[in-house]
Amino acid sequence: MLLVLPAANYQPSDYLPILIQFGLALAFVAFAMIVSHLVGPKRHSTVKDASFECGIESVGNARTPISVKYFLTAIVFVLFDVEVIFMYPWAVNFRALGTDGFIAMILFMFFLLAGFLYIIKKGILRWNEA
Repeated sequence: MLLVLPAANYQPSDYLPILIQFGLALAFVAFAMIVSHLVGPKRHSTVKDASFECGIESVGNARTPISVKYFLTAIVFVLFDVEVIFMYPWAVNFRALGTDGFIAMILFMFFLLAGFLYIIKKGILRWNEA
């Protein structure tokens, strides 16, 4: 059973439903934005207009340097996130990969553990120390 037409038989009118759906989606977004602007409250105050993020009140210059430990912790998170991404397919195909797959994962875990020991030695996870 053929579910799609060959590429040679497509006509420009075949794309009309897609264009209509795209146009309706854009019209809905524009309608929602315009209505929310017209109907929404317009009260302003110093507290409401102040910058606020993550429960911390904004004070001082936005160009203040941030501790490098913040970025290193983010890199550690990405490192372990990627580890899980690699380990799940390996675990699913464990029997099919055989001994070579097991040795490759042991090496992967060794290098991952070496990196983790390095970041512990550098003190990246110690936040309370100066």
